[in-house]
Amino acid sequence: MKAVVLDGYTLNPGDLEWAPLKELVDVTIYDRTTYSLDEVPLVLDRTKGADIILTNKTPIPEEVINELPNLKYIGMLSTGFDVVDIKAAKEKNIVVSNIPSYGTDTVSQMAIALLLEICHHVGSHSDSVKQGNWTNNDDWCYWNFPLIELSGKTMGIVGYGRIGQSTGRIAQALGMKVLAYDHYKIEGLESENMKYVDLDELYTNSDVISLHCPLTEENKEMINKDSISIMKDGVIIINNSRGSLINEEDLANALNNNKVGGAALDVVSSEPIKENNPLLDAKNCIITPHISWATKEARQRLFNTAVENVRMFLDGNPTNVVNR
Repeated sequence: MKAVVLDGYTLNPGDLEWAPLKELVDVTIYDRTTYSLDEVPLVLDRTKGADIILTNKTPIPEEVINELPNLKYIGMLSTGFDVVDIKAAKEKNIVVSNIPSYGTDTVSQMAIALLLEICHHVGSHSDSVKQGNWTNNDDWCYWNFPLIELSGKTMGIVGYGRIGQSTGRIAQALGMKVLAYDHYKIEGLESENMKYVDLDELYTNSDVISLHCPLTEENKEMINKDSISIMKDGVIIINNSRGSLINEEDLANALNNNKVGGAALDVVSSEPIKENNPLLDAKNCIITPHISWATKEARQRLFNTAVENVRMFLDGNPTNVVNR
């Protein structure tokens, strides 16, 4: 079968091997195609005659699906699948699979790294030392930001699935108590240092709020001026889930007026980030370029699952299907 990888570079910038996929299908691999719905002709040109498409962020809208009569399978190189018109694919009997779990430890590790950066500003202090500020200092030590101890504080985790639970375990290892909000409560998880609460209670009682939920119409911009208003003064907000969970203008305002003490974000509403994003100039806001998922170990697991998804489809037993 003919297969096309539309945007393989972020998954494999050269440190992984495409060979397992090449053993299964006749595949053409493009490093980058487009992230814009305005570039449908380019996507069509590259996928003409394809039986299989693998994509991460390149959109596969209805107008592409309708022009590809041979297309039988779309494999996501990610957990999210919002770039594919699932309904149109189903109407054409095209199977769509995703990667349900590959980065639990990596993503939760990054969430805590973001939090620790807010607490200690390691990168900024290292840069300061290299700029000569310690060499020329009158004191034997100094700090440019307030330093924060996490032990005894409370982390509120919105979305207590695999990643949320992993983040919660690390937080508890640091001496924090955990408040969790999720539509689905898992029996047996609550303990002296972890309990499920409603969202308002989480907002009101958390020193740190970490987002680990999928984006839906219901929770879009859930972090906004209204929800921020009931949070603790100086609350820290962590997001390496989906950028549009946050109203960025409202968060920037809250950072600048010190209602929010700090924010550390690995995702924003539009990626790559726009130069006019208000968070770029906000006080005590750390932004990284969507790297939570990208350790080599996690990318290898993602690739292995993507290959297995293709293998199972070819064998007539598709797995991880999102449009049954």
